[in-house]
Amino acid sequence: MRIATYIAENRRQVGLVSADGQTLTAFDVSTEEARRGALGIIESLAAGKPLPATAGKPVAVSSVTLDAPIPLPRRNVWCVGRNYHAHAKELQTSVFKDNAARTDEWPIVFTKVPECVVGPHAEVHVPSEVSRQIDYEAELAVIIGKGGKNITRDAALDHVFGYTVVNDVTARDVQMRHGQWDMGKSFDTFCPMGPWIVTADELDGTRTRVRCWVNGELRQDGPVENMIFDIPALIETISRGITLYPGDIIATGTPAGVGMGMKPPQYLQAGDVVKVEIDGLGSIENRFV
Repeated sequence: MRIATYIAENRRQVGLVSADGQTLTAFDVSTEEARRGALGIIESLAAGKPLPATAGKPVAVSSVTLDAPIPLPRRNVWCVGRNYHAHAKELQTSVFKDNAARTDEWPIVFTKVPECVVGPHAEVHVPSEVSRQIDYEAELAVIIGKGGKNITRDAALDHVFGYTVVNDVTARDVQMRHGQWDMGKSFDTFCPMGPWIVTADELDGTRTRVRCWVNGELRQDGPVENMIFDIPALIETISRGITLYPGDIIATGTPAGVGMGMKPPQYLQAGDVVKVEIDGLGSIENRFV
């Protein structure tokens, strides 16, 4: 099942995407529920309620504006840093070299504020008055379906509702300046997401591939099997003493090929277009302005 949030007839709706990804059929939910995108449906299913019925005729995906599947997360997006072996290696000579050893023991976890989430084709605003080092990070994001605390590794995948695509946009100079990562990760529009959620029964998120293009040039291409900490390990770690809720989002890290890791570094400029694609999920494409 694929669930999308979209704008049609000047209002936000939530719908079921056809198997070929070409059409959408709206769920019969209230305007207030639709405002929360797929989040309300995920919470209802977690509470044991049935999937809402669909209503009306299918509409072409090309005739609507896709929004982030969860446009208003209930809290910060969980994120993981330096979680692919090749990506960790490409940053060994960067400012992050001093914490290289620790990444083999525990994942680096930070968050992005909910307000930075935007749709799969929305513009990303370059805060040029604050940063000159804007970078891209193509990532697979996990959507929690069943909440819990102290979730074991063996049970972790049972708590996954589905997956979506995220670009963890980063202001590298701000990230380094503050000595922690939230500020440099949380500028407005710095979390493009979409194009929809694919449920875990249709996509094995532990066996897929993440790719990223900048202005048509392939920059990142990595299988998720190359993660240092796999999805069960991330869920187990983040839920230690912390309750995860239905609809929580975990961005699982980025493969090698970020702008900061190039020699010399190649940061994004206004006018650049970044496309992120994940096998079995689809793609997002955003212009930086």
